[in-house]
Amino acid sequence: MDYRSVSLLLFFLGLALTSPVENSKASLMYPYGIDQGDTKNSKSDDGTSPEITIPVPFTFYGKKYYSLYVNNNGVVSFGVNVSQYTPDPFPLDGGTPFVAPYWADVNNVIGGDVLWRQTQDQAMLSRCTADINLNFPEIPFTATWTLIATWDHVAYFGSVSNKVNTFQAVLITNGELSFIMLNYDEIQWTTGTASGGKSKTGLGGTPAQAGFDSGDKINYYNIPGSRTPDILKIAETTNVRRPGQWMFQVDEYVVGVTTEESDCLE
Repeated sequence: MDYRSVSLLLFFLGLALTSPVENSKASLMYPYGIDQGDTKNSKSDDGTSPEITIPVPFTFYGKKYYSLYVNNNGVVSFGVNVSQYTPDPFPLDGGTPFVAPYWADVNNVIGGDVLWRQTQDQAMLSRCTADINLNFPEIPFTATWTLIATWDHVAYFGSVSNKVNTFQAVLITNGELSFIMLNYDEIQWTTGTASGGKSKTGLGGTPAQAGFDSGDKINYYNIPGSRTPDILKIAETTNVRRPGQWMFQVDEYVVGVTTEESDCLE
């Protein structure tokens, strides 16, 4: 075999070895877009969706919620919308319960879209059920409702670069048991300029916060790296053995120990 043949063989072997890794991250994202029936939030800095009434209650640490908001700055909130753009550390003082796939100063006026849909489509619920059963095999569960919120190629406030982020929050419930799935496709910036970041890089200042906060100062979770420069690498991290994906059961009320601490003890 000559040198050229060996080089070609190594090239194609390289493709075979790397392609599954590259494709696996993209496959974590649930389907989204207008063609999937999504609604787009308005192009508005620090904007939000209208109040979204849901037909199946989402139980979040002992409380049932029947409506929520998808906020442009990387937050799904219950009860009230969230326009704050510089993230605070969890647990929060304000008591607003919310899920933060990537709480930072998004500006979809500059670039990108914030999309969402709630669905009881059987094919999508089957995928949700399979994902929960895979990662929580000890819990009998069949999904009856899901919300898929996606921040697609969104820019940061003050950006003069082409850097964008794509990430997703998926809320899943059967009316009693509730789960959160956070999916990360591509993360290129951490901070808007109003939070101290640099306009050309989207880095510095107060970086993004990821995780969730129940509003009771007891049950919350900070994804490692939150509000530090390491949050830029969130798409390489996981708690379910799939880099770029984090999953949590969030219906149970835990007394006397934070969710963050209990996760560390497992």
